Amino acid sequence: MKPARKIERDNSREFEFTVDDFDRIRTLIYQRAGISLAESKHEMVYGRLARRLRAMGIKSFAQYLDDLESGKKGDEWQAFTNALTTNLTSFFREAHHFPLLADHVRARREHIEIWCAASSTGEEAYSIAMTLCETFNTLTPPAHIVATDIDTNVLATAEKGIYSLDKMAKLPAEQAKRFFLKGKADNKGLARVRPELRQMITFQQLNLLEDRWPISGPFDAIFCRNVMIYFDKPTQRKVLERFVPLIKPDGLLFAGHSENFLYVSDAFKLRGETVYEPDRDGTRKSVLLRRA
Repeated sequence: MKPARKIERDNSREFEFTVDDFDRIRTLIYQRAGISLAESKHEMVYGRLARRLRAMGIKSFAQYLDDLESGKKGDEWQAFTNALTTNLTSFFREAHHFPLLADHVRARREHIEIWCAASSTGEEAYSIAMTLCETFNTLTPPAHIVATDIDTNVLATAEKGIYSLDKMAKLPAEQAKRFFLKGKADNKGLARVRPELRQMITFQQLNLLEDRWPISGPFDAIFCRNVMIYFDKPTQRKVLERFVPLIKPDGLLFAGHSENFLYVSDAFKLRGETVYEPDRDGTRKSVLLRRA
């Protein structure tokens, strides 16, 4: 006989939040976005979703989840996903990747296509754009960037391309001056990316767990950094293998500093520090093993 589950109560909380509520949320966000929430994320989940309950006038997590699953609040699925998505980014984060990208594209004569697969509020995509401009010494390099994210809120911020000056504090003064326009009067303390950078990038919503991705390659490089850490190994493997037909045979996959794909899939092999390239032999081997 299965032992009864303990119900977690905290009278100081505005809403009752039980262990069963937390487990339901973990299941739903995994099914929806592939995110594996650890047990330690209990307080984070409560804090973020409590805002949704207040906004909708709902009195309990159980009611909120019932409404979500029943489809009564169809547009709430996106808000639910947005609330549980972590967006930590900055300009030129993991800086060693950008000189590697510059070397990779410098000798190419054809139009360059790059996919930024977890663009968050846009700093990563604009860092890629700045790198390409500097590599070709023009504000209109022969390149296009597709920047996607599951979170529609952060994509809206990215599309605006407006940042507080403290977000740009680590940028060299010359770089900031070349690629940003400082705000004046009511916009003092803010800066907007130059329109040339904005025109290089297409921002769009994409869930890496969707059966069909609304993009097409092949890409010279894919940046998928610091998102796979939220997926379990089977989900990581699935995503990596779906990258293969979308990346050029000599293309590069840039991963986050805490991500290691060597023991996840044979689709890619390590080229340098958290930089991978397609392993066509490994991919064929994996396909044959699955068919056997």
